Amino acid sequence: MMAGDDDLAALHEQVALASAAAISASDLDHAFQLQLAEAIQASLRAHSPHSAASSSSSQPPPLLPASSDSDAAYAFALQAADLACAEQDRRDAQACRAAHALAAASARVAAHDALFARELAAVPEDRWAHDGDYFERPLDPNSSARPLFRVFSKGMASKDVVGPRDRDPGIAVLAVAVCGPQGEVVLRIQKPVEGAVGGRMTLEVMALMEGLDAALGLGIGSVTIVTDYRPLHNHMLGIWRPSGRKLADMINQVLSVRKKFEKCEISLVEPSQVSYVVKLARDSIDIQIAKCLAASASKEKRETCTICLEDTDITKIHAVEGCGHRFCFSCMKEHVKVKLLHGMLPACPQDGCTTKLTVEGSKIFLSARLLDIMVQRVREGQIPPSQKIYCPYPKCSALMSLSEVIHPMQESSSKYTVADIATLRKCVKCRGSFCIRCKVPWHDRMTCNEYKMRYPHARPDDLRLQNLARQQLWRQCIRCKHMIELAEGCYHMTCVCGYEFCYTCGKEWKQKKPTCACPLWDEHNIIRDDDSEDDDYYEEGEDVFY
Repeated sequence: MMAGDDDLAALHEQVALASAAAISASDLDHAFQLQLAEAIQASLRAHSPHSAASSSSSQPPPLLPASSDSDAAYAFALQAADLACAEQDRRDAQACRAAHALAAASARVAAHDALFARELAAVPEDRWAHDGDYFERPLDPNSSARPLFRVFSKGMASKDVVGPRDRDPGIAVLAVAVCGPQGEVVLRIQKPVEGAVGGRMTLEVMALMEGLDAALGLGIGSVTIVTDYRPLHNHMLGIWRPSGRKLADMINQVLSVRKKFEKCEISLVEPSQVSYVVKLARDSIDIQIAKCLAASASKEKRETCTICLEDTDITKIHAVEGCGHRFCFSCMKEHVKVKLLHGMLPACPQDGCTTKLTVEGSKIFLSARLLDIMVQRVREGQIPPSQKIYCPYPKCSALMSLSEVIHPMQESSSKYTVADIATLRKCVKCRGSFCIRCKVPWHDRMTCNEYKMRYPHARPDDLRLQNLARQQLWRQCIRCKHMIELAEGCYHMTCVCGYEFCYTCGKEWKQKKPTCACPLWDEHNIIRDDDSEDDDYYEEGEDVFY
């Protein structure tokens, strides 16, 4: 009996312990679920201010049940809470993007209207009265998708920096700055201009062309040209038209390059807004001036030409071969040119010096045309006047001496007779046959007397020349038969062949003295200084616009 009671008591004790353990487990599980629900609700409350700020009509997050009979209910509740939070975040992001897009559109419209207003303000009153109702600039809806670059350009001459002409070395430069959408400098150019290019307008157009070419080279599609020079702005918009052909061609070239951009506008701004590119231009001019000064300092001493009395660089001074007299290239060229055009072989310009100039020594200061004439004059001077022969064919007219012409006996040909041998000759250049006595193309099967009787004027031009010579009172040189006209000066004539004679009667001068009693000059032919000088007008200002 005692053993049965003990077993029953032990059984009751085990049941009590099991019940207590079950109650304890249920309490712990409930506590965990409560803590988890509180944590979820606290997390949802942390997101609730953002949703309240974006939309006052948003629904509050769903409440989780305090307890559930299974873990699946809690999992579904957690997923529902997460989905609600994600949906609210998506709505907030959409609202934010819409607000930003609206602000950007408003700013773009405001910038477009401000730029258009500035362009309208620059329109002259007469044009506004005539075309004011037709001005328009539609807003490009896709302009915001392309980054807009700005091109600053400035053309500047040294007179804008140096000042007086006595200190102005005559330098011009082009400066360009290409800036990105955020104002950063993408590219800058500082370039000197070679030679004289014109006024400020020309330099500004050249600088703009340099900037647009650089922008195209960078692959930029949308640019705004920024300038403070109103003439350039008005020319680009067609408000003004260029007066000169050269300037018009340059502006047309810029306009054609402008069409290569997807979008290219021009904006007129205050000088303070282009200070950066102005500084680039000034710095470039300072550099070029410094280079000029350094080059001048390194040059050797200058020499004064005894003809023009100008100080000339020693490298531009020519020393005559044979005598050593020195003159500047410009004076030497003019001296030789005058002598050649008067049919004389030039000598040293020094008074009393008879040294003849050579073709080789004159190459340094003569042009190719004058060199060819000098070679011809040297050739003429080497042949005595009585020995000179010119080819009678107009397309040749080669100069030869009697010893150079081709004799028919020098060629193996049997078509010439014995009578032809006396007068038949051939040109050394064109191989044309001519009569050396008649100075005409060869008259086959006809004697010289027969030819002259049949053709007293072999060439029609000769007859017209003789008639004109009689009307104008020209003289023909007895020695070389050249026709000579007295334009001005005395009656003492010197032919290209060296023969000197009186223009009035034709008698020869011997030893610089006349052999006739004719007057030496006529008052009407004397060269006089003209008191009235030509007034050449040069416009010192910039280009004229209309």
